[in-house]
Amino acid sequence: MSVICFLPLSLPISNMTDLISSSSPSLETWQPSASIENLRLRAEVLNQIRYFFTERQVLEVDTPILGRGGSTDPYLDSMQSQCQGGGLIEPLSLYLQTSPEFHMKRLLAAGSGAIWQLARSFRNGEFSERHNPEFAMLEWYRPGFDLEDLMLEVQALLVMVIGDLPFEKISYRELFQCHLNLDPFQTNLLMLQEKAERETGIDGKELDRDTCCDLLLSHCIEPHLGEDRFTFVFDYPASQAALAKVHQDEFGERVAARFECYHQGIELANGYHELTDGEEQARRFTQDNQSRADLGKDEVTPDHHLVAALKSGIPECAGVALGFDRMLMLKAKAKCLSDVISFAIDRA
Repeated sequence: MSVICFLPLSLPISNMTDLISSSSPSLETWQPSASIENLRLRAEVLNQIRYFFTERQVLEVDTPILGRGGSTDPYLDSMQSQCQGGGLIEPLSLYLQTSPEFHMKRLLAAGSGAIWQLARSFRNGEFSERHNPEFAMLEWYRPGFDLEDLMLEVQALLVMVIGDLPFEKISYRELFQCHLNLDPFQTNLLMLQEKAERETGIDGKELDRDTCCDLLLSHCIEPHLGEDRFTFVFDYPASQAALAKVHQDEFGERVAARFECYHQGIELANGYHELTDGEEQARRFTQDNQSRADLGKDEVTPDHHLVAALKSGIPECAGVALGFDRMLMLKAKAKCLSDVISFAIDRA
């Protein structure tokens, strides 16, 4: 079965559409991209996960895919839709969620306690061997947990699904020092730009610090992470906090209270000690939209309901988003995401 999977990490949606529409039609394109065996595996793993959270008394929830606010992240592009008629006075512009985070945090503010869900999520222009514009996100939130507690729970779930492998924790700073012999916090911007250009071939003159570090991480470091284990990377720069709290590390640097988990060079999970300050959240939304404008991207309507929920009071908690399809890909020893999705975008 022919499956398109070896594409750039972030393919522009116009090119992706051209690619799909220009594919030669054949009698086989109606068939699923995943084997029936892998679809059975998918169902088995979902049953395992339900048992995992039931045993821990974490409530399964189901939240909307559509919302009035989208992701303001400068490097994520939301898909949009419009609802009209049916009693609406004016058409309502809506975003398809890039993750269920906003609605789930509103449930936390309403007193839900620990919650989880497997949610459909959407990100425009992402189609490659590890990406599909529509994908399954496993997300859960644990009031009273810190990052250490959450890392242990992520490890337990991955051991249950993928296998009993060792795990390691390493800071973002240590990662760069180990693999590239540089400190990502202290190295000046010019040296980072030159290093990024040498290692990736991309012109580094106009790159900011975070972009340089992201390029070095993705090209030079990520392929080696979690080769025979689960690797948790923590203490990212504060500029990469997203929706996480910020604190000082042992060197006095402001760092984000978040981690990412890797296995076989693939990012599987992104966990936060969640931001609970509504005013700070509103400020970050505004800052993100300014960054989008600087990149020539459209402004995204922030989720004002989330800001209101945070201001009303949300429990201290840790939360994580885990790529369900990627986890299945590793479990099945598949070569690309399409092998574990019933109908990838080129067959949807």
